[in-house]
Amino acid sequence: MLEDSKNRIDFLTQKLHYFNNQYYQNSISEISDYEFDRLLLELQNLEKEFPQFKHENSPTERVGGTITKDFKTVKHKFPMLSLSNTYSKEDIFEWETRVKKGLLGIDNQPVIFFCEQKFDGVAISLIYENGKLKQAITRGDGTQGDDITANAKTIKTIPLHISGENIPAWFEVRGEVFFPLKNFEKLNVSQADAGEALYANPRNTASGTLKLQHSSEVAKRGLDCFLYSLLGENLPVLSHHESIELLKKWGFNISPTYKNCSSIEQVWEYITYWETKRFELPLATDGIVIKIDSISQQENLGYTAKSPRWAIAYKFKAASESTVLEQVTYQVGRTGAVTPVANMKPVLLAGTTVKRATLHNEDEILRLDLHENDTVFIEKGGEIIPKIISVDITKRKPNAIKINFIKTCPECDTLLVRNPEEAAWFCTNEKGCPPQIKGRMAHFIHRKAMNIDGMGEETIEQFYNANLIRNYADLYDLKYEQIIGLERFAQKSAQNVIDGLKNSTQVPFEKVLFALGIKFVGATVAEKLAKHFYSVENIQNATLEQLTSTPEIGERIALSVKNWFSDTDNLKTIERLKQAGLQFKTDEKEIILESSKLEGLTFVISGTFEQFSREELQEKIAVNGGKILSGVSGKLNFLLAGENMGPSKLEKATKLGVKIISEAEFLTMI
Repeated sequence: MLEDSKNRIDFLTQKLHYFNNQYYQNSISEISDYEFDRLLLELQNLEKEFPQFKHENSPTERVGGTITKDFKTVKHKFPMLSLSNTYSKEDIFEWETRVKKGLLGIDNQPVIFFCEQKFDGVAISLIYENGKLKQAITRGDGTQGDDITANAKTIKTIPLHISGENIPAWFEVRGEVFFPLKNFEKLNVSQADAGEALYANPRNTASGTLKLQHSSEVAKRGLDCFLYSLLGENLPVLSHHESIELLKKWGFNISPTYKNCSSIEQVWEYITYWETKRFELPLATDGIVIKIDSISQQENLGYTAKSPRWAIAYKFKAASESTVLEQVTYQVGRTGAVTPVANMKPVLLAGTTVKRATLHNEDEILRLDLHENDTVFIEKGGEIIPKIISVDITKRKPNAIKINFIKTCPECDTLLVRNPEEAAWFCTNEKGCPPQIKGRMAHFIHRKAMNIDGMGEETIEQFYNANLIRNYADLYDLKYEQIIGLERFAQKSAQNVIDGLKNSTQVPFEKVLFALGIKFVGATVAEKLAKHFYSVENIQNATLEQLTSTPEIGERIALSVKNWFSDTDNLKTIERLKQAGLQFKTDEKEIILESSKLEGLTFVISGTFEQFSREELQEKIAVNGGKILSGVSGKLNFLLAGENMGPSKLEKATKLGVKIISEAEFLTMI
């Protein structure tokens, strides 16, 4: 049995590494996503049952699961120096002169320049020993950085191990972790759906993602990485270009945009080409890096205290233009947040025509001191959405009227309110404000929620205007005869809507919970609540303490959930959705006992842990016969305490004489 399990783990590990390499390095899909996921799940289950046979760099590391409380500081073997920057053509040509002067009499070989994109991401160092990824380190201050190995392993284009001939026993690869623009936009859609603030730009979000404590959350975001440097001793290469080709051969993800140039004029042609072409790339770039290709010439040129003499970065100016502000309008979202939008005279910016820019909130209008018909400068640098960066005061007309944030909702005229801890103004008329009503229904049918085929935002708008729907429960009362008479709806499209609604009754509980549109309850939070409480009735009846005892559910989310379920109209809507056949409970997993060592004992879990997530600890307690309580009380036997545990739980447990145990003590018990 043990031998068979070990052989199966070895086989699955090898095959999944092979399929990953084929997909990410050679763009070949040898098996379907479904079959790949099935094999990965089999490997995960086997590794759980036989952890002694798990490979150090198993493919299951890609999905995460490690909790890192503190990121260990690691000293770089080779300092990660910054590059000298320039914004001018003259500086590039002067740098070439300095390079040739520095090599005069030392190396008279022709100078070849290696040009590559300057990716707007997070620098990373990857250490490999005997072909296996041993450590991933951030740049930090250049001398030392943070160990983020667990999070880096979730990036699917970073090889966990490499194979081939003449691979050095130790080498280092450097590159840039980035947020692909399409994944960044998806993340912001999820943020908007949950009523959360949007992330400003891909670079900062990638940096923050790499420092998340839960590697499984990092895995969900879909970071990527381009590698651009190979370091080590006695490497079998004579030029930077050769080292890049070697990295490609070993299976590292290399951007195909690099080029060798034999003259500084060719370098400038490369820069000029990419100044506009870069906007077609799947990630943000902010310049071009130019390196001397020959490694011996690099060594001869050496370094200053801060940067190599053999490389320079040409920085593109952030794409900006000036135009005239024509009007500020206001949008109302499904949560009632009111967002100001600048409507401008159309202007070409970074390859697209821009006529609207977000103003975020009232504070931004005040910062800019906006007046009617101002000439404004708009920019599209690291930001995805164009924004106004400043106003040309010299062109402001005499007696121009200052723009003040509106006091009432532009849609329903309700007086707006602003909470002291929030930047946005809100319309509180959630049951009568049309954009909020339509926004909630559009969220309900979204593919990440109920995923109703045959419907989109335009359909919701059309049904609303025809007085067919006023909340999402009304959708399930729609009849084919009502739809067939509407514009754009023939027999097939009308039947698609009816079929889509019918099929949506099979959508699992966690997605239904997300679809309800409870403030701060995004897809991940909905999944946590569904997994913890199993049914909507349990969530509805849960106390505030029981809600906050759910893993990763804080007081703000718990209060929002309590408030939503205290509204009688919401409860009536749920009853109607139940009658329509929607799923409001999930099947509780059958518990297969490992032992009865914890039989009759009760536990509360608080904080973060070294070896387990809180969900895994809950499962461990259950399979060993113990029970999880929702809060600290006199009936509690043990408070299982991790780092950063809630002080109120600790205080209450101490007061009641409840035994407080560590993770190590718990492991001893089982």
